[in-house]
Amino acid sequence: MDNELLLNIDKLHTTKLGVNRIKNNLSISGNVVTYCKNLILKSNCEILKKGKNWYCTIDGIKITINSNTYTIITAHRL
Repeated sequence: MDNELLLNIDKLHTTKLGVNRIKNNLSISGNVVTYCKNLILKSNCEILKKGKNWYCTIDGIKITINSNTYTIITAHRL
C-alpha cells in the first residue's frame, strides 16, 4: 500500500514531550521514533488519514501522526 505517510516515513519525528508520553503510554525504552516506524512499516498496519492526522493501528497500538509535519503526537495501547 503506497500512501503519503509511507512515502515520507523518513520525515517521521516527535518532540521531547512526545518521547516521554509515548514511552510512558507503551512502556518501552529506546528510540520511540524507530519503534513507531517499525510498527507502521509492517504489512498488517492499518493506516487511516482523518482530518489533519494519520492514525496507524497495529498489534493493539494506535499511533497518531500530524499529516502536515509528520510529528508523532502520541501512541497508546487500545
